[in-house]
Amino acid sequence: MATTAQVTGAWILIALYMGVILYFVFKGARKTKSMADYAVGSIMFSPLVVALSLAASMTSAATFVINPGFIANFGISGVISYGFVLPFAALVSLAVLTKSFRKYGQSVKALTLAQWVGERYKSRGYALFMGFLSLLLITFIVLIAVAITQVLSKALNADPLIVLVLVVVFIFGYMMFGGANSMVYTNTIQAGIMVVVAVILLTSGYEHFSNGIGQFFRKLAAIDPALVRPTNPSSPLFRDFYEIIFAQLVVGMAIVVQPHIITKSLLLRSERDVNRFLVYAIAAEVLFFMVVIAGLYARLTFPDLQFNGVALRNDAIIPTYVTYIFSNSSLGVIVGLLVVLGLLSAGISTLEGLIQSVSTTITSDLINPLTGNYFSNGTSLVRMNKLVIIVLAIITILLSWQQIVHPKLSVGIFAQNGVYAYFASAFVPVIFGIFNKSMRASVAFAGSLIAFAVHFAVYYLMPYLVSDVGMTFGFFTKYLEGPVRNPAIASSAAVTLSTISVLIMIVMNKLFTPKTAQP
Repeated sequence: MATTAQVTGAWILIALYMGVILYFVFKGARKTKSMADYAVGSIMFSPLVVALSLAASMTSAATFVINPGFIANFGISGVISYGFVLPFAALVSLAVLTKSFRKYGQSVKALTLAQWVGERYKSRGYALFMGFLSLLLITFIVLIAVAITQVLSKALNADPLIVLVLVVVFIFGYMMFGGANSMVYTNTIQAGIMVVVAVILLTSGYEHFSNGIGQFFRKLAAIDPALVRPTNPSSPLFRDFYEIIFAQLVVGMAIVVQPHIITKSLLLRSERDVNRFLVYAIAAEVLFFMVVIAGLYARLTFPDLQFNGVALRNDAIIPTYVTYIFSNSSLGVIVGLLVVLGLLSAGISTLEGLIQSVSTTITSDLINPLTGNYFSNGTSLVRMNKLVIIVLAIITILLSWQQIVHPKLSVGIFAQNGVYAYFASAFVPVIFGIFNKSMRASVAFAGSLIAFAVHFAVYYLMPYLVSDVGMTFGFFTKYLEGPVRNPAIASSAAVTLSTISVLIMIVMNKLFTPKTAQP
């Protein structure tokens, strides 16, 4: 439980934070006159500002709150997976894709990833399909809402349901107005706070290294030897190197095609800014991804993962750790409040990007075309977008509360299942659309359908065949067993099989398509 000083300080800090956010929302809203302004902004920003905005959007509450909980539960195997392998693949993918996507995105004036796909393949149907797929990103919105609720309810000693409702109403409320113009300002401030907090969290367990890193590992091993092994066969996420390395490499490469990440480069002023943008963004991201190590400190602080005799759920481990570890002195309380602010920033920054991208996609790529472009007027589209955000807020509250009360290990599993299905389906059209100029819409669409089907078949159908029908799938069977399954397994299989299928279709087309007669 937070002390009285912590609760009072948290309220003051939150009030100040809300004031700053609302100031920049008002500033950005004055320049938001159309859906284009809302989606990609009407202001061109510096590379550093856009890079920090990307870093804040790309690194969410999952990185600062949820994933360290997994590391507290399962140890070094999780650090390898979430702290090294996934970031490496994601940042390499970001560097490779950004320039090409920006160049094509600028030429077609795309506001969303669905529009980008539709313009690239000259297919309204494909754009509509990608628009519907974007609804899966609501699961990620739920993850962040849950994480913010966990942090604030611990810091304020408040009822989680009340906190959840107030958080959603406030954030979704101001996102109805500013859009990209205000979001870049707020993300930059949030990223700055996150840099400071990342350093604090990474150094918060320094006393555990007083006798060397060897002693640090021995302390973990004394709690559970599996915590210091590179694989953790008893975990549902880090059982072997296929799960820790291969699956995360594939997921990391594909994760960049999420709309709130890959479209960020469209905010840059010119091509000359791209390299500096990437250097700043990657440097910040490396620091942010390393925060998962704090999960090991939390496990040493709560060896049996209990606090005051109550078992800690995965998503509450880091909020409880922060409240506890920084409550011993006045300085500690101040530092702890700063950390709470950083955890909130990690969540809110990504939540803003998701609300903006998902609402824009629903409004521009689903509602407008399905109503025969009835809302073709810019003002009417903006109004419809506000209504969409209200509906998203209601859905978020309902799903988030269900995940707080009845999580399956963690809300992270729920979110990964939806988000990973989305970017697995988007991987083929984006990658081949960028690097294969002659890519056919029919082939790309087939790749998306294969990825979508494979992901959910691996996650839902194959486990049923194993448990109820008694089928086996060789070495793959162990990933299909148990009450908690790893969405990265389903997603990596989906990306791999869809990519191979598309490559085969491309080769077959070349072999069996008659060559044009030479004059």
